[in-house]
Amino acid sequence: MTATEKKNVSVPEEQVSNAEDVIKNATQETVVSDEKAPEESEDVLESVNFADEDAELAASAPEFDLGEVAEGEEESGKSPLEDLNSKSKSELVELFAELLENKPVQMLRHDVEAIKVAFYKLHRADVDQQKKNFVKEGGNAEEFVAPYDNDEIRLKEYFAIYRKKREDYMADLAHVKEENLKVKLGIIEELKALVNSTETMNNTFTAFRELQQRWKETGVVPQANVKEVWETYNLYVENFYNYIKINKELRDLDLQRNYEQKVQLCEVAEGLAAETSIVAAFRKLQDLHEQWRETGPVANEYKEQIWERFKEASSRINKQHQEYFENIKEDQKHNLELKAELCVQAEQLSEEVLTSRKEWNKASEKLIEIQKVWKTIGFAPKKDNAKIYERFRNACDKFFEVKRSFYENIKSEMDHNLQLKNEICEAAEALMDSEQWKKTTEELIALQKRWKEIGPVARRYSDVVWKRFRAACDHFFERKAGHFAGVDAEHDENLAKKNALLAEMAEADVKAGGFELIKSYQKRWNEIGFVPMKAKDGLQKKYKEVLDAMFATLRSGEKDRNIERYRNRISTMKSSGDKKLKFEREKLYNKLKQLELDVATLENNIGFFSKSKNAESMIQDVRAKIEKTKVEMAELIEKINMIDAQE
Repeated sequence: MTATEKKNVSVPEEQVSNAEDVIKNATQETVVSDEKAPEESEDVLESVNFADEDAELAASAPEFDLGEVAEGEEESGKSPLEDLNSKSKSELVELFAELLENKPVQMLRHDVEAIKVAFYKLHRADVDQQKKNFVKEGGNAEEFVAPYDNDEIRLKEYFAIYRKKREDYMADLAHVKEENLKVKLGIIEELKALVNSTETMNNTFTAFRELQQRWKETGVVPQANVKEVWETYNLYVENFYNYIKINKELRDLDLQRNYEQKVQLCEVAEGLAAETSIVAAFRKLQDLHEQWRETGPVANEYKEQIWERFKEASSRINKQHQEYFENIKEDQKHNLELKAELCVQAEQLSEEVLTSRKEWNKASEKLIEIQKVWKTIGFAPKKDNAKIYERFRNACDKFFEVKRSFYENIKSEMDHNLQLKNEICEAAEALMDSEQWKKTTEELIALQKRWKEIGPVARRYSDVVWKRFRAACDHFFERKAGHFAGVDAEHDENLAKKNALLAEMAEADVKAGGFELIKSYQKRWNEIGFVPMKAKDGLQKKYKEVLDAMFATLRSGEKDRNIERYRNRISTMKSSGDKKLKFEREKLYNKLKQLELDVATLENNIGFFSKSKNAESMIQDVRAKIEKTKVEMAELIEKINMIDAQE
């Protein structure tokens, strides 16, 4: 355009701001200005995806970068595919291949992103499990290298095909834009020629309308040429209205039609305030601005009024859009603070020194609750989200690694305990058929005590080994109970026999039978077996009393005979001389004194025995000896008196 041409062209009615300024960084509002012409833009608001965090990490892989959304291509949003979580990795790859074959590349963006996220969620889980198995088998976690995944290789191959198709599509789109630029430049040249046309007004105006329609139907041009081309076109449109002597009635009709269209655009823009999705309302507003730019001028008296109305409606949507993303940023900052606190709690749990299964179970429940809370919290800011997630994941992994090590040690200890208990079972089984009842009972009780001192074994062996040990013990004690059940009957029978023998002994003529009779009763008593334990002491005491009475009766008769024999003896000694008699008396007297000393010693010992553990039985024995000694002393005194009577 020449300087003269620019000088003779009036200022256009209104111009819409650059769409690039509107969409840039997904937060800036649409700025409307009368000083800048609109520019078309390929920039699109970045979508906010609140997917699973593992999937988000997978989606960040540089080799799978989908790039910015191009014109004509789907914008980021929810994939129309069915739920992908139920598919395996190989099924996801097959689905990718099918879509590449049957669906236009510009319609695949949602699907590719969804397949990628679902695939790497499964892939990450597989790699984590392989790493855990590697460490469990004794490997070093830092030396772990994930094996090749054929499905991942195929996925990357198909992604390369998709990216090539997309690049071809973008190249074709760029070519189309260049062709559109040529068409629009041609339309501008036709507008310039139309101003100097000599045709009738009706034909000129019809040609003008046709040029406008062709302009609208022509697609976008390269970004670098958008502003200049639109300004040039708009100048020549204004030039046509201002310098071509068209029929005023037709001009007014055209201006009125433009006014009605712009009123309708204002109403639609004002209605966007009720839109539930702020992002959707913002995108629709960009479409309305595009339509506004393509709509012709209005009468001067309505120009400012209608523009201010449209600009006010746009400002409301822009403000809501900006506040929406500012709120998201604030929420993400708050989420980062919450997640950092959960990381601290998880790290503290992983550092605690736990020494029992009860403590570990309690700590595990706490960590699981922390993980549940984590899942309820949204994303942190994009630059921090992966870092905070890795921090939390590392704390959890460390906790469960230490827990695994603890339970491996517990397992080793339980295996040792199982070995010890199996050895006790073998010892009990070796004793269970023994007939040494008392000794075996003591040994089995000792084994039971050792069993209680040994720690627990694994649950799957606990019942088995316990039942084995108990079966051996029960087998012995059942045999013992059966044996002593017959013994008790025999003891009752022996008790009856001994009671009958005692009655017989009490009626016996001991003087006639003499000592041999007593010996025969003692033999018969000993030949009768054991009696019940509870009757043993009483029966033995009664037996001793009867036996003592028999001996006392026997001794009384024997004593009389001995005394008579001794009287005859000392008579013989006297006839032989007083010297022998005197010697006999001295011998008896010395023996009497010795017995008196013995009695005094025994009586003194009773005081010491009272402090002993078995004092009662020992005291009874000493007293019996004292009584026996005193009887002997009485006999000596009687013999001494007999000697003294002979003098």
